[in-house]
Amino acid sequence: MVPFAIAGMQIAIAAGDDNVPAMRTALDVLMHRFPWVQMVVFSELAAFGPSPGHAQPPGGPVEIAFCEMARTHCLWLIPGSYFEQHPRAIYNTALAIDPTGAVVARYHKMFPFRPYEAGIAAGAEFCVFDVPCVGRFGLSICYDMWFPETIRTLAALGAEVILHPTMTDTIDRDVELSIARTMAAVNQCYFFDINGVEGGGVGRSIVVDPVGHVLHQAASGTEVIPIEIDLEQVRRSRRTGIRGLGQPLKSFRDRQVDFPVYDRARFDTSYLDALGPLERPGRERP
Repeated sequence: MVPFAIAGMQIAIAAGDDNVPAMRTALDVLMHRFPWVQMVVFSELAAFGPSPGHAQPPGGPVEIAFCEMARTHCLWLIPGSYFEQHPRAIYNTALAIDPTGAVVARYHKMFPFRPYEAGIAAGAEFCVFDVPCVGRFGLSICYDMWFPETIRTLAALGAEVILHPTMTDTIDRDVELSIARTMAAVNQCYFFDINGVEGGGVGRSIVVDPVGHVLHQAASGTEVIPIEIDLEQVRRSRRTGIRGLGQPLKSFRDRQVDFPVYDRARFDTSYLDALGPLERPGRERP
C-alpha cells in the first residue's frame, strides 16, 4: 500500500476580489481539523476569480504567499490557478509547491475556454511532477479534460494522479462529471476535479479512483474533501486491468494506428474548417 492524503478545497470564491486571505484561512482550518492531509488542491482561478485584470507576475507576492502557506503547514499545495502575466501573454497558470515552499511545477492551461476565455494564451507543455516515495502527479485545468489527449499524455508520462482545478459555473457540470469519471477509468489514475462555489463555480467537485469508482462527489456548497488514496491501486490496475478486465494503457501502447487526425500536414481538415470560426454564438433570427 502506498497511502497519500489529498484534500480538495471547494470554497466560496469572490469573482474579481483578492481571495488569497480566505484561502489561507481555509487552509489553516483544514490543517487544524485534519493534520494528516499531505496535499491540498484549490479550484481554478481561486485567487482572484476570472478577471485577467488581476494577472500576477511569476515569482510575485501572490506566489510568495502560497509558498509560505505550503512551508507553514509542511504540505504539497496546488493553489488552484490564477492569471499570470508574462511579457507577451497572459496564461491561466497552476503551480505545484512542495512542503519546503519551493515551486516544483508551473503549468499553463492548454485549452482556454474559447471563445469565452478570450485573450488568454494557450500553454504548450504538459506538466508532471514527482512526490518522492509516493508517485507521479499531473496537472490539468478545467476545459483541458474535454480534450482526452491531454490526460492520456499525462498518463503516458507516468502520472498516477491527475490534479484538475476547475471553475465551472455553467449548466454543463453534469457532463463534466461524466468526463472526469471517464478520464480516470480510461487512463487508470486517480482524478481530483475540484470546483469552486459562489463566484467560483457551482461546486459538485468529484474524486474518482483508477477503476472508475466515485470516491466522493460534493454538493453545491462550501466543502472540504480530505481523502486518503492508495497509489498501489493505480499500479495494480495498470498491471492487471480495470477490475481485472480492460488494460487501456497497454492497449494504447501497443496500438497499430497512428491517428492521422493529429497530422496537420496530411489530414483532410475540410470538414473541420467548414464548421466556421471559433466565436461566441449570437441570437438566432426567427
